[in-house]
Amino acid sequence: MKNLPYSIIQPKSQRVPILISVPHCGVQFPDEIKDYYNQELIAAPDDTDWFVHQLYDFASDMGITIIHANYSRWVIDLNRDPDSQPLYDDGRIITALTPTTTFAGENIYLEGKEPDQAEVDRRLEAYYWPYYHRVQALLDDLKSEFGKVLFWDSHSIRQFVPTIRKEKFPDLILGDNGQNSADKKLSNAALIELSESGLQVNHNTPFKGGHLTRYFGKPERNQHGLQLEMTKINYMDDSEMKYNEPRADKMRTMLKSTFSSLLNVMDSL
Repeated sequence: MKNLPYSIIQPKSQRVPILISVPHCGVQFPDEIKDYYNQELIAAPDDTDWFVHQLYDFASDMGITIIHANYSRWVIDLNRDPDSQPLYDDGRIITALTPTTTFAGENIYLEGKEPDQAEVDRRLEAYYWPYYHRVQALLDDLKSEFGKVLFWDSHSIRQFVPTIRKEKFPDLILGDNGQNSADKKLSNAALIELSESGLQVNHNTPFKGGHLTRYFGKPERNQHGLQLEMTKINYMDDSEMKYNEPRADKMRTMLKSTFSSLLNVMDSL
């Protein structure tokens, strides 16, 4: 539906108690603010989690529901605290709720067009909270059928982002907010399957899950949350600009196995 800040991909087979969220794959800009931006930059917003919703498109055949963002994170970042509270307290640079520069430090907006607080508040109501409300409605619906549900937040990042981290990022980073957003059995099952790939797999380091995982991961309510960050080189070409089918197929095989294992654990919880 036009103008919604999200799209939903319904399961193609009998549904299961998993919802996949892809909050950073959007590349659209609302008409009402599009002219505020550097038009050359927004033609291909580099900080996008490119093709992640395509990478996960197998999930609907497994009965998994998918929600993904339509608008760019440069409009508003769905994985940040709405009050702009920092997600980490170790001194690292954290991109803003409404970023004004790219990860590389380039100015996103035309001079004088940066959002003020009133505009930030408007974007929260127009684009941010609708995503959150829809996610919760989907989770509630699944939980009403199965009694429990898993929220899986999907991300990707370049191997090197010097403004965030000097070293290369690990291939795969599973986050569960310090083992607080999901039952440990789910985290352990995911870690075992991800490690079978032979890739470097980290747990909660350097990312332990952003605001979405922390907000929706409430295991005491039978609502579990996990975040998977992966480096783009694992499913894109060496420039991290184009989708690479052979690399992506390996990741998809690993992800399918991971979700199968997670579903087995969900049955036992």
